[in-house]
Amino acid sequence: MQSATSYTPLALLIRSQMNQIKDVALNSPNKALAALVEKAGAGKQRSVDRSKAVLPVRISGNDVSGEAYSELVHTLDVSRTGVRLGAVRRKLEVGSLITLQYRQHKAEFRVVWTKPLGSGVEQQVGLEAGAQRDLWGLDASASNRPQDTALESNSRASVRA
Repeated sequence: MQSATSYTPLALLIRSQMNQIKDVALNSPNKALAALVEKAGAGKQRSVDRSKAVLPVRISGNDVSGEAYSELVHTLDVSRTGVRLGAVRRKLEVGSLITLQYRQHKAEFRVVWTKPLGSGVEQQVGLEAGAQRDLWGLDASASNRPQDTALESNSRASVRA
């Protein structure tokens, strides 16, 4: 049985195509079609809450031409299972694996969608985590702020002592 974050290339292709079809239907000038798709719940498949957070991150991997890269970008939304990136200048392939670094933490993600912006120089990219991990400091035991640092946690602990 496949886990929720492990997909075969065919499953990734089907998922990508279904998301594209859903997006076309939801943004259709045919309001009846858009309303029908929305009512069917196609726009509500997210199982984890996202938090808006603009954080500097470094991504690295291989682009569509196979060339290795390392690029500074920023997050737009974060969750325990994925992230939406902005200011990505590399052309990334859906299904490809990339390494994301936030502060001293690194994690592997899979590209699940890309969206060119404006002139096409920059794009937004949706990533899904290879393993569910609290990279952003969203854990309930933390302060629910991605900006929470170990230094702040240590100072709180010393105040309680």
